Amino acid sequence: MSAPPADALSDALRPLTTDPLRAAVLCDIDGTLAPIVRRAEDAKVHKDVSRLLGRLARRYGCVACISGRSATEARRLVGVGGIAYAGSHGAELLDPGAARPRTVQAFQGWEGRVRRFAQDHDTRQLRRLRIRIEDKGAIAAFHWRDVPDEDAARAYLEALAEETEAAGLVTHWGRKVLEVRPPVPVDKGQAVRALVERARSHAALFGGDDVTDLDAFDALESLQGDGKLEAVVRVGVRSDEGPPAIVERADIVVDGVTGFTRVLAALAAA
Repeated sequence: MSAPPADALSDALRPLTTDPLRAAVLCDIDGTLAPIVRRAEDAKVHKDVSRLLGRLARRYGCVACISGRSATEARRLVGVGGIAYAGSHGAELLDPGAARPRTVQAFQGWEGRVRRFAQDHDTRQLRRLRIRIEDKGAIAAFHWRDVPDEDAARAYLEALAEETEAAGLVTHWGRKVLEVRPPVPVDKGQAVRALVERARSHAALFGGDDVTDLDAFDALESLQGDGKLEAVVRVGVRSDEGPPAIVERADIVVDGVTGFTRVLAALAAA
């Protein structure tokens, strides 16, 4: 359904709202809770959204944000201490109120090598193209949003992606960003599975807008197929840059951060 009216939204969310203590509310951050901005460090989650998440944490058995950012940066951005955060696409898990995240050691061990790769490729040509490098610990993100010549920047990064693979690292393309990552299997689906199984949830919702969020959709479907979840709700946040599959595979389709905020409000009000 697209931009569902209140009654239809309430019906779609009933698998979670009928027994909230056994339900998990999971979501992406950038593009879902916070609008996409030119510079990742300028992203903001509106205080009303943070308040909603705080209310949900007191009502639902599991509330968590799953992000490509580090877990501590995700918590700083969202500003809610009483929920869980999975960072670096599932490589980190920061429990509610915890001082530091638990990290997949095999992933963390590559941090120095990824940083050196990024530093070695912080070239004059890269700066001329206005491509920005974001240090995400064991992930380096090369952003080309709103650069003067996006086609030239994309072509430059396609060549860099080949160098990445040759260096024994792996790449992942997102919304105007190329990520360089360790060759260690992690994705948002792993975080979804860990959070749902730990909370012993019987129903779960995930909302997201980008390619990496499809892994979370996959995990929900797999958990339901294995009989570990009785019901799942996939919320696709529609945008001009998002992959078509986010909309095609969603149970609920909303427009942007405002649309997803309506979902959170409906969960809080039920």
